[in-house]
Amino acid sequence: MPLPVKPTIYIGKVFRNGEARISIECQRDYTLIPILKNDLKALWSASKLYWHLPFSTNHLDALSHFLKDKYFLDFSKLEAVVTYEEEHYASYILHESDLKNIESFSTYLTTNRYSQSTISTYISLVVFYLKFLKAKNLDIVDAQSVSLFNYDFIVKPRKSISYQNQAVNALKTYFKYLKLDIEVNLIERPRKEKRLPVILSYAEVKQLINSTTNSKHKAMLSLIYSAGLRVSEAIAMKLTDIDSDRMLIHVKNAKGKKDRYTLLSDKVLVLLREYYQAYKPKEYLFEGQFGGPYSDRSAQQVLKKAALRAGIQKNITLHSLRHSFATHLLENGTDIRYIQNLLGHSSPKTTMIYTHVSEQSIQKIKNPFDML
Repeated sequence: MPLPVKPTIYIGKVFRNGEARISIECQRDYTLIPILKNDLKALWSASKLYWHLPFSTNHLDALSHFLKDKYFLDFSKLEAVVTYEEEHYASYILHESDLKNIESFSTYLTTNRYSQSTISTYISLVVFYLKFLKAKNLDIVDAQSVSLFNYDFIVKPRKSISYQNQAVNALKTYFKYLKLDIEVNLIERPRKEKRLPVILSYAEVKQLINSTTNSKHKAMLSLIYSAGLRVSEAIAMKLTDIDSDRMLIHVKNAKGKKDRYTLLSDKVLVLLREYYQAYKPKEYLFEGQFGGPYSDRSAQQVLKKAALRAGIQKNITLHSLRHSFATHLLENGTDIRYIQNLLGHSSPKTTMIYTHVSEQSIQKIKNPFDML
């Protein structure tokens, strides 16, 4: 019998009247209200529809203490807003020579074919590092200043492990560009979390799709699942990438600058044609309100609203649809090498993670207790 899924509570950070506050968002749960109101002394915002309390390490620890046993706490939104440190450093003006270096560094990243997302992330991290130096009156760029920045800017505000590694990589690349001999690798990196992906069942995928009435949103969610796409691939896809004659989808310039072909479902093709008749996109398969590719944020909001309507309480993102696609293929007996090609993985080791989450693979194992 499957274990009951914990309801998800989204923990974020907001600023109210200049004060940093912890925001707490969740589906309506009357058993949660006494804990938030009486134990945590949180306040309710009727206009914003979230609970909130002062932002501090003590309050974050208290949240975990009172809620972690009954609820899944999602802290990802803490990184989606400007932190106090970022807001503070933003007021510092960089020297003209620093600005020229950053501009040249951006050109260097572009020339070396880094993705636009990586370029934006690296540039913003380098900018905040340089502003951090000014704020701390540090004139020397060295490993010690990187360690201080790592603690103040990332560890103390509880940024994620992946974000911390991005920061180290950004500064390492920047120093390499400047030809500075700084041992950034000496900075201790956190151990990478080994979490299994969240997988939706066939029934949950069906609930998710059926709960979406908007033809554009339905086509988008269906395509991402049925083709095992990354969200970046879906929103960058153009009309000409759909090959209905061969029933294939041409995924161009994906992660690692690689092209690949993946599956085009007969049923999804019908949904795409219905959507096309209603919206008439001009260039990109899914376009924003004023043209151009649909935004990542808007696509994630489509999923979030669909999951709420479908009553799905698992903590899912659009990438969960890609994970579910791969797992369902594996459970249907598809060779792992074909799944690797459809997903665009460079190494079979990456694809092998789905063998750990496949229900059928686990269910085939004979429990030793039953043999007693």
